Amino acid sequence: MSAEQRVVVVVGAGPGVSGSLARRCAADGWAVGLVGNDEAALEDLASTLVPARVERRVADVSDPVTGGGAVADLARRLGRIDLLHVNPSAYREADPLHLGVEELLDDVRLGVGALLVAVQAAHPYLHPGSRVTVTGSMAADEPSAAAASLGVQKAGVRNLVRSLDTTLAPEGVRAVSVTVRGALAREGTFSHDAVAEAIWAAAHQEPGDWRAEVSYPA
Repeated sequence: MSAEQRVVVVVGAGPGVSGSLARRCAADGWAVGLVGNDEAALEDLASTLVPARVERRVADVSDPVTGGGAVADLARRLGRIDLLHVNPSAYREADPLHLGVEELLDDVRLGVGALLVAVQAAHPYLHPGSRVTVTGSMAADEPSAAAASLGVQKAGVRNLVRSLDTTLAPEGVRAVSVTVRGALAREGTFSHDAVAEAIWAAAHQEPGDWRAEVSYPA
């Protein structure tokens, strides 16, 4: 890999928005690292990224040892991280009267904790100009009572992104969450490719006009 080649590491990689973002980066000549808990999904995604260099690891992305270790291992092999994208969240059909505390904590561990795990593991490989992006959701502001933990996750991860952006900014590293204000679809404004393009654009904001949260559509 040349010293100039950029690297994206996608945490919680799969066939949706994260896969579209991986393909967007690969098409621009980036090397790609994929971390997820479904080996078949990672293999399928990797097959769509040819001829880009692709490294993948199967891991529990919310676990500091296995998930953090996977991110760090990919970064060592690829040499750097220019874009770290964190995608996972848990969808559980349970309203607040039926959602157990341990269920809520398990979901937050994935939907928020995975970001913490990924950034802490990636930090030694970030550099001035590196960016951290997160797939956000309007559920942070308009939660569905039928899936109460999702709104908690999305509000929490957006809050954590703001803290990370403030913490990392002196190093020249910025973080942003893209709040998707609509339901994902196969085509149109909320297609996986369209949302991935919005995440790409958010990662390429001008530093002087940086916002730690971007709504899509604007």
